[in-house]
Amino acid sequence: MQLARLRRKHFCAGKDRVFSKCRSALSFLVLSLVLGACASFAPHSVPDLYVRVDGNHFVLQGRPYYFAGTNLWYGCYIGSPGETGDRPRLLHELDTLCSIGLTNLRILAASEESYLTRSVRPAIQRSPGDLNDSLLQGLDYLLAEMGKRNMRAVLYLNNYWQWSGGMAAYNSWADGGRGADPDNPAEGYGPFMAYSAKFYTNVKADSMYRAFVRRIVTRRNTCNGMAYMDDPTIMAWQLANEPRPGPGGEISLVVFTRWLDETAAYIHSIDPHHLVCSGNEGSITTGFAIEPFMRAHRSDKIDYLTFHLWPKNWGWFIPDRFEETLPPSEEKALKYINDHIAAARELNKPIVLEEFGMARDSAKCAPGAPSTARDRYYAKILGVLSDSANAGSPVAGSNFWGWGGLAQRRGNDDIWRPGDPFVGDPPQEPQGYNSVFVSDTLTVRILRDHAAKMYGLSSRTSIPAASSP
Repeated sequence: MQLARLRRKHFCAGKDRVFSKCRSALSFLVLSLVLGACASFAPHSVPDLYVRVDGNHFVLQGRPYYFAGTNLWYGCYIGSPGETGDRPRLLHELDTLCSIGLTNLRILAASEESYLTRSVRPAIQRSPGDLNDSLLQGLDYLLAEMGKRNMRAVLYLNNYWQWSGGMAAYNSWADGGRGADPDNPAEGYGPFMAYSAKFYTNVKADSMYRAFVRRIVTRRNTCNGMAYMDDPTIMAWQLANEPRPGPGGEISLVVFTRWLDETAAYIHSIDPHHLVCSGNEGSITTGFAIEPFMRAHRSDKIDYLTFHLWPKNWGWFIPDRFEETLPPSEEKALKYINDHIAAARELNKPIVLEEFGMARDSAKCAPGAPSTARDRYYAKILGVLSDSANAGSPVAGSNFWGWGGLAQRRGNDDIWRPGDPFVGDPPQEPQGYNSVFVSDTLTVRILRDHAAKMYGLSSRTSIPAASSP
């Protein structure tokens, strides 16, 4: 009852500026989620405020839950009362996202100080167990403000890649010395990925990680007094950003699969309320073979599936030849989506496309640069997702990468440096490259239309039996 009163007290309370303009949109979203009926789900006698899984769909308060969202990895940084903070901007970003209908945010909840040259600084964890309280207060503030707006958060707790320290940082802490740095041309990504994947068998490193996970999951929010593990604003804990099996074939896959299962079980043992997912990219990590992806995620401790989609990174799309390379990129993307929807159906779990993006025309980074290919691509991909969800598939939602919002880049070299505004792209990537800014009016319109379709599905009376992706 205390949680319910807190929700009623704070939801949409006293917000001005953009939020006041989107009250009707928010009313639509809330009514879709709270009042929508679905014959296949029995209503709870007592409202359940947490997102749950029922078969291969999400439910919220006994109703189907579909969503549209984005990646706002830097949320705790601008929510901080310290050097990285910009709380007025954060409030404006949340209000704007609400007005568009993007109410599910994927957020970084872990970063580690490391030897890596292009990782974000400052870090949440300066050394094992030494946490930056200012950044954690930023996470508190972000979650409290999201709760007032009835938004949901997916929090990831580690990173396979270098840009937040992640697994490589834990290995370095555990063993001393350092591993490969992908931003050093003499070392590159191959040796770094092999080093990062050693984390799964590094008992000391994994123990440090679990200690951190426990502190975050059991943390009490300094803004609203609520323990994270009791906060319905959190939809799910994510083991890591894009964890990959690493080199080594079958042996590496076995190790990876065991780590997913055991780590997810560990989080569930601490927190019985929230969902747990892996954060994995999908079959790209196993040479586009779908069976290893399914095997790794068959565990009943992994509540739902995730996958990511990056045509440029995977060599399909060339920004300065977009008219030529966009059509085949879309064909490959649709096959990738359908393969993973089929896998989700077989495993009987919901699935979320939680990362996808595309550069502006000719790889321009500045806000306002043309985004012809991106807009066509977004419209295509989001249309497939909403149509598939409408047909009863396990598709539950999406989070594009990433929201740049009101940010203004500093300088013209597209390189992030400590003290620069956060625009959505991680520190090792050109700033603004995959970011969507409020000035991207056509992109925002496409996102708004998609959000309305997804939330509209939450008000239907039944979920059709799906016969195809």
